[in-house]
Amino acid sequence: MRRRRECLNCEFRFTTYERVEMVPITVIKRNGHREIFNRNKLLHGLSRACEKTELTPSKLEAIVDELELSLQQSNSREITSSEIGELVLGHLKGLSEVAYVRFASVYRHFRSVSDFVSTLEGMNADKAELAALV
Repeated sequence: MRRRRECLNCEFRFTTYERVEMVPITVIKRNGHREIFNRNKLLHGLSRACEKTELTPSKLEAIVDELELSLQQSNSREITSSEIGELVLGHLKGLSEVAYVRFASVYRHFRSVSDFVSTLEGMNADKAELAALV
């Protein structure tokens, strides 16, 4: 936020730049280690999963903004890395199947082709359920 101010003593006018200070969110990693939520780390992982897809950098920024806002609005100041991963997957599922599978493969530690196959089958089953409802 940009704000014009004036010194009460000398009446000199100057500009200040301010931003809202967010309460830090603590991420609990799989190994139990705790660290402060880092939006750049999340954006980097999301960018890697979305390389060569139709998702633009501005769309990825919007996803991270939305996730960060929902974390700030929640009552809890701690979240597990698994919960963050599931939130990201929820966003990607409707936007890009390729990005969804790429992110899931890293986040869920895919070890074999069968892991990819089961994820793809689950996605196809979800599509079939939606088609049946329409």
